[in-house]
Amino acid sequence: MLKLILTHEVTGLGAPGDVIDVKNGYARNYLVPQGYAVQWTRGGEKQVESIKAARVAREHATIEEAQDLKAKLQAATVKLVVKAGEGGRLFGSVKTSDVAEAVAAAGVGSVDKRKIEISTPIKLTGTHEATVRLRDDIIATITLQVVAAK
Repeated sequence: MLKLILTHEVTGLGAPGDVIDVKNGYARNYLVPQGYAVQWTRGGEKQVESIKAARVAREHATIEEAQDLKAKLQAATVKLVVKAGEGGRLFGSVKTSDVAEAVAAAGVGSVDKRKIEISTPIKLTGTHEATVRLRDDIIATITLQVVAAK
């Protein structure tokens, strides 16, 4: 087991600033190379505090603001215009950054792309759903209307 400090949120593992124990291979082959975590050291404890402070600053200031944004996100249908071929098959797939840009363009609000989760890859035009973790306890579901570009 290896002790790490998370620098990014990893679903099912923890939030930035958390100190976790994971198997050596998972840390060496995935978490550290992807930049999601750094090796834990005694000096790293200071780093934990700065990571947690940055997380609090990025988090929506109040629960009321997050609830308000959740209501806006769930009420709106966000339209994504993407390149598609015959039969509505996309060239590639819809990424979380595409969803974040579409939400901002729709005027609903701003959402961090790292907070968006797409459960199944979106590779066809039509209506799809994605979830947004606004806070640890507030999760919004976005309805995405994927349309082929002309």
